Amino acid sequence: MAEVKAAGPILSSTVRRMKEYHPPLGDRSGLRLDFNENTFACSPRVLETLGHISRADLTKYPEREPVERLVAKHLGLEPAQVLLTNGVDEAIHVLCQTYLDAGSELLLPVPTYSMYEVYASGTETRVLRVQAGNDFAFPVQQVLDSITPATRLIAIANPNSPTGQAVRREDLLAVIEAAPHAAVLLDEAYFHFFGETAMDLVGRVPNVIVARTFSKAYGLAGLRLGVLAAAEEQMQWMRRAISPYSVNALALACLPSAIEDSAYLDWYVSEVLASRTLFESALTRLDVPYWPSRANFVLANIGSKHQEFAAAMRRRNVLVRDRSSDPGCDGCVRITVGTREHTELGIAALEESLREIGWMKGEA
Repeated sequence: MAEVKAAGPILSSTVRRMKEYHPPLGDRSGLRLDFNENTFACSPRVLETLGHISRADLTKYPEREPVERLVAKHLGLEPAQVLLTNGVDEAIHVLCQTYLDAGSELLLPVPTYSMYEVYASGTETRVLRVQAGNDFAFPVQQVLDSITPATRLIAIANPNSPTGQAVRREDLLAVIEAAPHAAVLLDEAYFHFFGETAMDLVGRVPNVIVARTFSKAYGLAGLRLGVLAAAEEQMQWMRRAISPYSVNALALACLPSAIEDSAYLDWYVSEVLASRTLFESALTRLDVPYWPSRANFVLANIGSKHQEFAAAMRRRNVLVRDRSSDPGCDGCVRITVGTREHTELGIAALEESLREIGWMKGEA
């Protein structure tokens, strides 16, 4: 028998053209101010729920519909307008599969969340990037000028990451009205720290899709839970594109407990808002340029010493996210704010790290 040479299976053109995403994971021990996670904990009611899950419960395939009804009621929507997802990442993937194909265009104001482009790169769509100005204000006129008949999806994070900037409602409405043939994703991952929403447009405006996550304020990043909200006539196609069992049973069991504990959510959000003010005041005192944020993080401009700064913070067991490779973000570092206690620790590490690297105002 002739020897068979194992050349390996031939890869698809889709996976070859997909944009790679390399989150800086590895050892994340210490104070995690790099991924915009809840820095404290989830609601204690979630742990109580986990304690009541039996071995027999884990033998069953998950059923998302009962929990979707609860989430729909919580959001003031109809169950048919709500789809639970395995984090907002899966929600983005579902939208790309639903709306993007050869000859279509994704319109993307940048800088923004990386996964929009990652999942879009797995389709044959063309990505049109619209660069924000020096102040990272939403480039509304440039976005409007970039809409074409081929535009099929417009992704807008509000508030935006990594900048923390918010988009005015009138600007959102202008984009929505200018592209009735396109799905407009309004990603409200940081809604709880901002307080303004477009959820009231769901069902009234057919091309509006709103995404929320339970990873940030609710502290459930490890369970991977997101939600899409859209008109029923659009949602039926998204349900076709998603796996029926992508949200696991533990996540579905815990979500009602997290939603019902509004007192805990209010407490954590109040901690973040106080911490954000505290942290921005510290940056002002230290003459570090930054952009006022409406989310649970602040983008600071460290300048040419951004890598040295991130390394110095790590030596103090504080993780921050270097965003210098994002469009228009050269020299920028994003720092999460959580509880006041954690923020005070972060500020102390910030002061020491700036001294260690010899950072001076004007280097940014």
